[in-house]
Amino acid sequence: MSSKKLIVILGPTASGKTNLSIKLAKKFNGEIVSADSRQVYKGMDIGTGKVTKEEMQGIPHYLLDVASPKRKFTVAQYQKLAIEAIEKILKKRKTPFLVGGSPFYIYSVVEGWIFPALKPDEKLRKALEKKDTKTLFKMLKKLDPQRAKTIEKSNKRRLIRAIEIAKKLGKVPPLKKNPQFECLIIGIKKSKEELRRLIKKRLLKRFKEGMIEEVKKLKKGGLSWRRLEEFGLEYRWISYYLQRKIDYQTMIENLQKAIEKFAKHQMTWFKKDKRIKWIKNYKEAEKLVRKFLKK
Repeated sequence: MSSKKLIVILGPTASGKTNLSIKLAKKFNGEIVSADSRQVYKGMDIGTGKVTKEEMQGIPHYLLDVASPKRKFTVAQYQKLAIEAIEKILKKRKTPFLVGGSPFYIYSVVEGWIFPALKPDEKLRKALEKKDTKTLFKMLKKLDPQRAKTIEKSNKRRLIRAIEIAKKLGKVPPLKKNPQFECLIIGIKKSKEELRRLIKKRLLKRFKEGMIEEVKKLKKGGLSWRRLEEFGLEYRWISYYLQRKIDYQTMIENLQKAIEKFAKHQMTWFKKDKRIKWIKNYKEAEKLVRKFLKK
């Protein structure tokens, strides 16, 4: 195991990862690498809750605004950039913090996943793109029942990629791993009620900050409705509203439900990981980090 130390801060959406990580980074001479699958995109700021310059309090952040929302950005691309950023922070003799709620992004770095080197089959992808997620999931189940057990059923992109790999290799090979860092994984624990309240409060704040305007701007900038809907949650429901498919109240209610469901999904992932040290406040986190860095 490597002696290169990495502190991971994870938890469901709206649980307060940003504030906690900045406080810890200030205390322990740290810099932050974002592990959020939508904050990598330029122009997607309010809807993704991207940290602002003021909120950063002078702490450098990496992996924000590194991709165009017009193009697909893969976990493999993210992993490469994230590892480079962590190495850069370590070279400066600073403490790297990997912070976010996207399980694939987090674990690709923590466990050092080795991705199958397969060129995308555009023709197959185009054909699969026309099918709905239920059909795609059935196809994958036939091709590779093992992979079907672990995949996120509603994630069209991952389903398509898994089918593509299964068709070419007979099945999706088990992921090989080559971890490069010694990790302390801290998770933020919130009760269901508290999380629901935090999600609601944050949602209203984002609407006040101009989240609808942000979606309009992205549309004007050349993103199709379909692409915006692919980003899910805020971008999907606001797009429906702007296309007059639903009214304002329905958008707010459905969005709240969708975010709660998303938080539940994140927790399902994280609960499986016995390495996570769950904390309720800053003091508990500080104690864990101090002990880990002393080792």
